[in-house]
Order: sequence, then C-alpha cells, then structure tokens
Amino acid sequence: MRDRLIRIARALLAIVILAFVVRAVARNWDALRAQPIRWAFHPLPALGAVVLVWSMYALLVEAWRRMLAGWGEHLAYPTAARIWVLSSLGKYVPGKVWAIAGMALMARDAGVSGWAATASAVILQVMAVGTGAIVAMGFGGAAMEATHPGVPRYFVAGAAVAAVALAGLCFPAPLRRLLGLVGVRAEAATPGVAPVLLGVLANLTAWLGYGISLWLLARATVPDGNLGMPLAVASFAASYVAGLVALIFPGGLVVREGVLVAMLQGPLGLGPATALAIGSRVLLTITELGAAVPFLFLRPGKPRAV
Repeated sequence: MRDRLIRIARALLAIVILAFVVRAVARNWDALRAQPIRWAFHPLPALGAVVLVWSMYALLVEAWRRMLAGWGEHLAYPTAARIWVLSSLGKYVPGKVWAIAGMALMARDAGVSGWAATASAVILQVMAVGTGAIVAMGFGGAAMEATHPGVPRYFVAGAAVAAVALAGLCFPAPLRRLLGLVGVRAEAATPGVAPVLLGVLANLTAWLGYGISLWLLARATVPDGNLGMPLAVASFAASYVAGLVALIFPGGLVVREGVLVAMLQGPLGLGPATALAIGSRVLLTITELGAAVPFLFLRPGKPRAV
C-alpha cells in the first residue's frame, strides 16, 4: 500500500511539474511572437543550439557521477541522467529548493547515502553560480564597460568571491561550513580534489556551451542582429546566474530575461534583444522538457553500482 501511494504521489508531482513547464512555454511563445521585428528561421544553427545544450547536460551528469564516486557512492549513468534531468525541472515550481531537494531524494532512492546526495546537490549549485560569475566577467568585461560603465567592477568582485568559494570546496573545513549552512553533516571530508576540479571544469565548459547555443539561436532567428560570440557567452552566464540567485522567481523568470535584454540591447537593439531573450527561454525550456520526456513517466530501475 505504501509503495502504491508513493508511486501515485510521484505521478502527481510529475504532472504538476509538467503543467508548470507547459505554461512557461506557452507564455513565452506568445510573447516571442508578439515582438515587432523581422523574423527568420535557419534550421541548421537552431538544431546545433539544441544539440549543444543537450551535450552540456550530458557532461554535467558525468561530473556529478564523478563527485559522488569521490565519496564512495555510485550511480549508473542512465540512473544519474534520469535524476539530474527530472530534478532540474523543479526550478519551474515556485521556490528554489525543489531542484536540490528533488535531486537529493531521488539519489537517495537510487541507493546513494542521504548526506552525499544532498551535499552533492548543494555543491553543484555553488559551482554553477561561481563558475557562471567567472565566465560572465571573463568574456564580457570589456563589452559591459562600453555599454554599462562601472558595472564590470561588481562582476570582478563576484568572480573573486566565486573563485575563493570554489577553491574552498577542496578543503574539509570550509566545505563542512558550507554544508552546515543548509543542515547537512558530511560523513566524509570532501569528495576529493580531482572530482571538485572536474566539476568546476565541467561547469565552465557548460557555460561556454550554453553561450554558444545562444549565439547559434541568434543566427537562426534574428537576421538583423550582430551578436558576437564572447558577448553571447557572457550575457547568458550573467543572466542565468542572476536568475539562480533571485530566490523568489521560479526558474529565474523575468530576472534572467531582464538581465539578458540589458546586456544585449546595445549591440542588437531593444526589439531583437527582447525577442532573443524570450527565444532563449523557450529554447531552454524545450530542451529541458525534451530531455525529461524519456524519463518523466518511466518507472526507475533498481539501484545498481558501476
């Protein structure tokens, strides 16, 4: 009886998450079509943007598996991919804890220790924010200074703090303090320097990939735009990080688009920048939903070590 109730609860949760995702796509699509600009559609760069985003997902899943392995916990890749993809949809539900909580609970159900599952989810969020700030500054400092004088100094400070925080993940004392802030008591010192460095490298690569996908999307849909790849990378990273730290907005909605428009309207103009920001939201929502569909209503397999 208990197992049946759990299955029903999971199915209901899947339906709720799916409803939030579909609503987000519908709202953004209507806004996207309403933009008064000249549209085009070139399928090859659009397809490249989708494939590139999915490739970054695959890379981040493997980085997460390696981090768990550093703590002596193991997940088969398909199981890890299922957990990572489905838990990521939690950001569409109001409240920032759902994605982290979902990853931790699903990993625990798959045989991972509860503390390791939660700790790895928290560390992933820290890595995402920290590496995103570094990429935003590294690629967009000069461009932002030209269009928004004085703003880059804040990114310099953020990147410095992020670098220190990421370095601290390699040492037991600061890592324990970080996890203690969210009530997690780690039973092992750290996952090891190598898994942490791999996680940082994977996140840096993912930000580059996501930024290039934005550049490809611009080439596919906004023929009048003149978006350079470095600014695309910086703008995507900065806007996404802003959305991550805006705690009251599900999925960073509005916040991410606002930052993206502010950074892109100089070289593109307000109309194309707004359209591209909304188009980016639609693209990412579609790629997240597309990655989740094979897993969303499938029954998970039995825990298996690799």
